[in-house]
Amino acid sequence: MTSTDRIEKEIVLRASRGRVWRALTDTAEFNAWFNVKLEGAFAVGKSVRGPLMIKGYTHVTMEVIVEAMEAERRFAYRWHPYAVDPKVDYSGEPMTLVEFRLDDVPGGTKLSVVESGFDQLPAHRRDEAFRMNDAGWKAQLENVRKYVEV
Repeated sequence: MTSTDRIEKEIVLRASRGRVWRALTDTAEFNAWFNVKLEGAFAVGKSVRGPLMIKGYTHVTMEVIVEAMEAERRFAYRWHPYAVDPKVDYSGEPMTLVEFRLDDVPGGTKLSVVESGFDQLPAHRRDEAFRMNDAGWKAQLENVRKYVEV
């Protein structure tokens, strides 16, 4: 069954759960693999923002609001998905929820990412935001793999 409301991806990483957790929740490490320059530390209830460093998207400021940090198990934040048009104010739109979950598996850590809430987005943006983030999460999981498996 295909859902238009949620993207689900997973990858098995040849790294300890602690190593993967640091890559996700230490802002400097997150910046390195996500290709962003967020300023400040991740903390529940806190907003962290900074420019994307991805070619073609350096005009975009990424902002996340941290929802949960359950040590070495779950990291979650809200954001405005694919909010890339500098002429648009996305602040009135609902945010999607991004959840990273970590589980031990033989030889490493299974990292799962689920982004949900696309069905709440304005109809004119919904399909493109879903499509772009679906491809984006595939690429970002590969980025985190390269980052933690060194």
